[in-house]
Amino acid sequence: MDVNGTVAEGFEPVRAAFVRNFETLGERGAAVTVYRHGRKVVDLWGGTRDVDGSEPWQRETAHVVHSATKGVAAAVLLLLHQRGQLDLDAPVGVYWPEFKARGKETVLVRHVLSHRAGVPVVDRPLTPQEAADPARTAEAVAGQAPAWAPGVDHGYHAHTYGWLVGELVRRVTGRGVGDWIADEIAGPLGAELWVGLPDAVTGRVGRSGRVTSPETAGSVRMRPKRSVADAYADPSSLTSRAFAAITPPPDDNDPAYRAAALPASNGIATAEGLARFYASLIGAVDGREPLFASATVEAARAEESAGPDRVLVINTRFGLGYMLHGTASPLLAPGSFGHPGRGGPLGFADPDSGIAFGYVTNGFRKTVTADPRAQALVRGVRAAIAG
Repeated sequence: MDVNGTVAEGFEPVRAAFVRNFETLGERGAAVTVYRHGRKVVDLWGGTRDVDGSEPWQRETAHVVHSATKGVAAAVLLLLHQRGQLDLDAPVGVYWPEFKARGKETVLVRHVLSHRAGVPVVDRPLTPQEAADPARTAEAVAGQAPAWAPGVDHGYHAHTYGWLVGELVRRVTGRGVGDWIADEIAGPLGAELWVGLPDAVTGRVGRSGRVTSPETAGSVRMRPKRSVADAYADPSSLTSRAFAAITPPPDDNDPAYRAAALPASNGIATAEGLARFYASLIGAVDGREPLFASATVEAARAEESAGPDRVLVINTRFGLGYMLHGTASPLLAPGSFGHPGRGGPLGFADPDSGIAFGYVTNGFRKTVTADPRAQALVRGVRAAIAG
């Protein structure tokens, strides 16, 4: 299997890990990019463009990154706050009066970003077609009673996070969140990422699908704990209901789904685009000023939620919109912030080392927050900067 691209001197451990992912972890097609202090030091791709095809993955190949999209969406609210257009400590109802219904008057914007809003589920799941309609998703979460007292506890808002963020952006700016990302983030940065795929780039996006790693299939150490497995198996649990907020599950390869702007789950990116985005949050890239001021960086990675997650049924840590380094989602170091995507993708930044990381794959596994392929690459980065 040919691996294409380049690595800077000292970052050979990342290339070695990338190759091993194909050899031992069942990788079909993938790419990884790493920046350090605004300079690209790893840019690798290999395998096939489609999970079930033979056409080679190209440098410009893009794929859906599932919940890694949440990290891009979080930046929108943080940038609006940085510009003085949004108060993180204001009730959501200040901007969106209808949201106050059914006991949600105390939900703060900060709670939305830190998964403390208490609305990870909706009583009636939406179809993929309904989920593509921002008015319908806003109506669904505005009319939902909270599953716990807002702000008191945390639980992963798998789909509803995007509906909450999207409507807040629309209420504050009058624009759709996908358009805002294109105009204010991706376009100016030259970052190849989209929330709502334009027709002009549809031909660059490969087909994705489920895969099983030969090394870990049936392995005891990869099996979830009983409590986690039970939560996913129980259709009445918050876990199952949160992930089933869109039912039936959307088809990642459906052109209509890709064209919709779902900022919790259907962003599409190249590995370079994802890494460039994170590099631009924490430092200058190609002479452009960082997107985040230092205070915004610190807000993104300051712990807001920690401990037992009422949806994922494991211990998780969140800053404002970002997962933080921990056992559930190991990143590079304690000061890192970012977001994994279900099944494999990962993007993050580590301000202390200047590292920004993006990994994209076409083969999705059962993992939610810590895919072994992404983790192998992170270990490669760790070895490179330590050595």
